[in-house]
Amino acid sequence: MFPTSHDKPPSIAADYLASSFTASYAGVVAFIAVAAEGSFARAADRLGVGRSAISRSIQKLEAQLNARLFLRTTRSTTLTREGELFYENCHPGVQRIVQALEDMRDLRSGPPRGHLRISASMGFGRGVVAPLLADFRARYPGISLDLLLDDRPADFMRDRVDVAIRDGRLEDSQIVARRLLPMPMLVCASPAYVRRYGKPQGVEDLSTHACISFRSASGRIVPWEFKVDSQNRRVSPPSACTFNDTGLVLQSVLDGFGIAQLAGHQVTGHLRDGRLVTCLEPYAPDDRGHYLCYLSRRHLPARIRVFVDYLTDAVRALDLGHVLGMSVPA
Repeated sequence: MFPTSHDKPPSIAADYLASSFTASYAGVVAFIAVAAEGSFARAADRLGVGRSAISRSIQKLEAQLNARLFLRTTRSTTLTREGELFYENCHPGVQRIVQALEDMRDLRSGPPRGHLRISASMGFGRGVVAPLLADFRARYPGISLDLLLDDRPADFMRDRVDVAIRDGRLEDSQIVARRLLPMPMLVCASPAYVRRYGKPQGVEDLSTHACISFRSASGRIVPWEFKVDSQNRRVSPPSACTFNDTGLVLQSVLDGFGIAQLAGHQVTGHLRDGRLVTCLEPYAPDDRGHYLCYLSRRHLPARIRVFVDYLTDAVRALDLGHVLGMSVPA
C-alpha cells in the first residue's frame, strides 16, 4: 500500500506523489501489458519499446512494491499471487485511462477507427455475425476486427471485449443490452425422421426418440426447456448422441439421425425450405432473445457505436424470425 497524503506533511506528500508517479507509471503500464500478453517480448511489441525497457520498468516496480510480481521460466511467464492481486487493483484504473484517451481521439473529426473485439457464441458467431464482417470492414476500413467465439459468457474487462452478443438479458447495470432478435428454442426433426418415427406428442415422449444433445463449454449437457401448464420445465432426455458444437447437432438432425432442441436462428432457413419441421410447438419455452451488449459509457467510442448500429440493422434485415411468426421491436 502506498502512503497517502494523510501520512506526510503537505510539501513532503506532494514530492512523494510526484516521484512515486514518475517511478511507478511506466512500471504499471509495462506490468499490465505483460500480464495481458503473457510474455515480456509480446508486451514490448505491443507497447512499441524494447524488451529490456519492459524488464527495467518491472524491476523498478517490484523494488518499489517490495514484492515479486511474475514467475518466469524459459517457457512461460505467470503472475505470482501478489501479482494477481496487484493486477486486479490496477487493471480497472489503467483501462479507464486508456478509454479516456480513446474517447478524446474519437471526439475529433474523421471516420471511425481503432480496434474492436467482439464476443459471440460459437453457433451465432459463425452463422450470423462472421458473414457480416466483410461488409462492415468495407464501410469502415479504419476499424480492425477481432471475433472471439466462445459459448462461455465473455468477461468484458478480463477478455478486453468491446461488444458481446449474449443470449438473454443481463441483470447488470453497467452493461447496455440491445435486443437484436428473438431466440426461440425449437425441437426440430427432418421430414425423413418424422416419416419413419413420427413426432413426439408430449414432453414425456422424448424418452422414446433419438435425442441429440449439446454439451456446453463447462462440460455439462444442456437440458431442454419447455413450458408445460404455464410452468417452466427443464428436461434431460436420454441422449442418442452428444456434441459440444451446435453446428454438429444441427447437421445430425438434418441428416435424420434424431431430434434436437435448437436456437431459432440456426433453423429458420431450413424450416423455410422444408428441410426441417418443428415438434412440440405447444410446449415451446419463453423466448430468451439475442442481445447486443456493451459496457455503459457516457461517451461511447465511435468504433463501438457504428458497429452496434450496423449489426442491429444487418441482423434484423436477415429476417431470421419471419418463418417463426416473430418480430423484433425497432
